[in-house]
Amino acid sequence: MLLERIYDEDLAQASYFIGCQAKGEAIVVDARRDIRVYQDLAAKNDMKITAVTETHIHADYLSGTRELAAATDATIHVSGEGGTDWQYEFDAERLFDQDTITLGNISIKALHTPGHTPEHLSFLITDGAFSHEPGFLLSGDFVFSGDLGRPDLLDEAAGGTDTRFAGAHDLFVSLREKFLALPDYVQVYPGHGAGSACGKALGAIPSSTVGYERNFAWWGPYLAANDETGFVAELLDGQPDAHAYFGRMKRENRQGPVVMGKRAPLAELAAEDVAAALVADEIGVVDTRHHSLVHEGTVAGALNIPAGNKAASYGAWAVDPQTDKRPLVLLAPGVETATEMWDHLIRVGIDNVAGYITSLDGLPVHTPETLAPADLAGFDAAMLLDVRNKTEHTAGHIPGSKQLNAGRVLWHTDQLPADGAIVSYCQSGVRNSVAASALRRAGHNVVELTGSYAGWNAWKQTQDA
Repeated sequence: MLLERIYDEDLAQASYFIGCQAKGEAIVVDARRDIRVYQDLAAKNDMKITAVTETHIHADYLSGTRELAAATDATIHVSGEGGTDWQYEFDAERLFDQDTITLGNISIKALHTPGHTPEHLSFLITDGAFSHEPGFLLSGDFVFSGDLGRPDLLDEAAGGTDTRFAGAHDLFVSLREKFLALPDYVQVYPGHGAGSACGKALGAIPSSTVGYERNFAWWGPYLAANDETGFVAELLDGQPDAHAYFGRMKRENRQGPVVMGKRAPLAELAAEDVAAALVADEIGVVDTRHHSLVHEGTVAGALNIPAGNKAASYGAWAVDPQTDKRPLVLLAPGVETATEMWDHLIRVGIDNVAGYITSLDGLPVHTPETLAPADLAGFDAAMLLDVRNKTEHTAGHIPGSKQLNAGRVLWHTDQLPADGAIVSYCQSGVRNSVAASALRRAGHNVVELTGSYAGWNAWKQTQDA
């Protein structure tokens, strides 16, 4: 049996490629939409992807299940559990508790493990060529290394009302009846790692075992004592802010993400064409550079979504493709960076990229307004906005600031002043630049605090010395 973990550092998301060498068949679990990595793995191992599936209706990224199935003619399997309100709306084979997918000597058994979501499945894998007993569990967003999937996302991002309490109860039952019923030696491969907003304290190690989690995870003593009340209270306390785009992901993943098919290579666009389109307000520009360079000058109205490991996350904070249909032009050093950026953006459903440019030459350049910490007290601001997580704000913030997470601010502009300057900050400046550029594009007057909270805190210490 071949079991490969494909990890996306951007969204802290893991997908899995499981193949039977004897039969030359493979299944992919929780695929992302830039599918070349799975096709390359299949080709490298002389396998054909015959099945694709997913653990649940995801909230943090747009599923590549349909994309990969269309490219490989694989059969789609999705959960049929969760009741009428949690059914997928596209054609696929339905999986129920204890149903099995077989690839040669490999069996992949679905376990209904609700809690994070009502329809959630985990997959128990037996390598029949090695043993008749299961050895691996793909736990999705049920059990992470050292943590559990949060049960409050349906309330926070999908329009639910107090579903978190039923979800927490379901998690307790799923742990007791499904997870802890497995042998301690079963290896656990979760769907996310550290940095994901799908839990509050995810470990960075890629896998665990049932026994390790039973004995050392925070929830173990609550299960051992059958203390559901204490478990629920601890589970729900201190969960991080849920990003606003999660609601869009839930809807699109349930309906079935659009299948893009083979994408044409990105074209380099002429500066005069981009300039004309900007004047006509027909496009948006994404500046992929570090925010320190953006502050030296960028296209007026440009979004700052820095290229790198968090491009999908930041892109989903700054762009709502359901309300803004304008194609995006990427300012990037070359086609490789632009293409990689596009790969990240489609993971969160930002598909409409028209091409790229490599410089600002011939374009209207604007210098975003910034403010030094020393000048903050004398500045007439309508609001001092902290775009960090609420836990960061609680740990320490600039007096008088209002907290509104960068991943939510574009969807909650009703909480911002209609007139006057908004001075914004995060911890070091990166998240703030993303949020500030999105708010400027939406028409707000935003001034970025130089150095953000770290800069202000360092300045304050010099004043207090």
